[in-house]
Amino acid sequence: MTPLARLLAFPVHAYRAVFSPHVGHNCRYQPTCSVYALEALEKHGGLRGGWLALRRLLRCHPLGGSGIDNVPD
Repeated sequence: MTPLARLLAFPVHAYRAVFSPHVGHNCRYQPTCSVYALEALEKHGGLRGGWLALRRLLRCHPLGGSGIDNVPD
């Protein structure tokens, strides 16, 4: 993982440790947004992986879609 990807992964890990247990498991997508973000950062690095994670977060709203949404290769 690139240094930028590690830096961007830190807030995701913090969210999973602090907020995720209290929010519950009602994600619209599989894998969840936090898992998707970490996988995108691991596969594509900080810039492209960060962009993919941000796009996924912006799609996650009540009027958005749902279902299986894997990280592209």
